[in-house]
Amino acid sequence: MKKILKGKFDRLRQLSNASGTFSALAIDQRGSLESMVQSSMPEGVYTGEYAKEFKRLVSKELTPYISAILLDKKLGISAISAKSDTCGLILSYEKAGSEVFSTPGKIPEILLNESCKRMVDFGADALKVLVYYNPDDDFDVLDKKHAFLERLGNEARAAEIPIFVEPLVYDNTVTDQGTKEFAKLKAKKVKATVAEFSKSKYQIDVLKIELPFNYKYVESFVEKENSTVLYTKEEVKQDLIQIGELASCPIIYLSAGVPTDVFRKELNLVNNSGAKYSGVLCGRATWQDGVSIYATEGAAALTEWLQTTGKQNVQELNKLLDHGATPWYDIYGGLDNIEVVEQSY
Repeated sequence: MKKILKGKFDRLRQLSNASGTFSALAIDQRGSLESMVQSSMPEGVYTGEYAKEFKRLVSKELTPYISAILLDKKLGISAISAKSDTCGLILSYEKAGSEVFSTPGKIPEILLNESCKRMVDFGADALKVLVYYNPDDDFDVLDKKHAFLERLGNEARAAEIPIFVEPLVYDNTVTDQGTKEFAKLKAKKVKATVAEFSKSKYQIDVLKIELPFNYKYVESFVEKENSTVLYTKEEVKQDLIQIGELASCPIIYLSAGVPTDVFRKELNLVNNSGAKYSGVLCGRATWQDGVSIYATEGAAALTEWLQTTGKQNVQELNKLLDHGATPWYDIYGGLDNIEVVEQSY
């Protein structure tokens, strides 16, 4: 019997759809989104208000069709106010990834002016924390990240708010993650990371993970005769199944910035493998094509795009989830095998 605190249980239900899966949209990008919008505008035009409006419009138009949205409080306050009441709210709880990635050891940091309790009081249904993770790193680096997650888990338990942890794998020698060399390492690193973060000491509620392959080198994606095939479809299938078996908490997949049609093909691969997963937290694959439309044609044009293409992007993903994702509570044996408990101090 799996015991889950009532606050966490109620919020996980709020964040998932009627089928018990997570159809979630990520638009918590901060500096990277500002750069995307600014680069599409004439020089000297951009202000931070444009990124805020972009998020607000995405939230207003797409949240009626998803179970949860991931936002930030730096640029996303108006987007939070604009979301549908039926859509759960996940808030970023860490410094932007760009601020951490270039630092020694890539040690994660929590926003200094926030706490789990403050986020709960603000209305969050869950918190998301990104952690750059290399399972082959030096002990000192790993120990700091493990301790960070243990503290985070205890704080979230006290506030009874679910934690979505997003581990992004890297290597200290092969630093270009788009290369064949890194693609050869990726599946092993993702599996080792899932195995580590599934340990009960971290109290992670949902793992938001990368797909364990680079689609450019998968047998079914390679189009040119001189392209390199690093993974057969059978190898990908086995990696996905093993990840599902290693996880002791629900896992959801991120889109990692790939084009919309590519992410659909990737999810089809997951579905056809029969591997266990409980949904997606999809970002740029859903809305990135709207950035240039907004920057060059304005809010009305973006609204029209969101109401048509953006909505279709979401609905196509929802169809894929209907065919392959399993309820988050199935990893615990189903709702009948969960005991909802009150907090004890």
